Amino acid sequence: QAQLVESGGGSVQAGGSLRLSCVASSGYSYSSRCMGWFRQAPGKEREGIAFIHTGGSGIYYADSVKGRFTISQDNAKNSVYLQMNTLNPEDTAMYYCASNLRPFTIRPSTSCPGYQPYYGVWGQGTQVTVSS
Repeated sequence: QAQLVESGGGSVQAGGSLRLSCVASSGYSYSSRCMGWFRQAPGKEREGIAFIHTGGSGIYYADSVKGRFTISQDNAKNSVYLQMNTLNPEDTAMYYCASNLRPFTIRPSTSCPGYQPYYGVWGQGTQVTVSS
């Protein structure tokens, strides 16, 4: 069964950086799909924060991370990355990698969706803790 495995979480001080990685295992190719990151802080709803179509386009950022986080992908490694800079305590959350199930060709000037029901494959999450 397809799996997504996240890594790179940890504890940092405010202003610091982390890079999250998400690798698709089990021999599945995640080309031509939207992949990206959600996060969930204690007591809050899961929030979609950054997504990319693995063809390299369709990038979406939530306003809460725009300008600080950068999503990228490497199809050869079936991987998606999230570079997180200028972290603040409000970024503390469990971060989940997700992918939609079916390959598709994204339309020009279209972004990957940021809502949960669109994504059918999920990782187990990696914790990010930012201290002030």
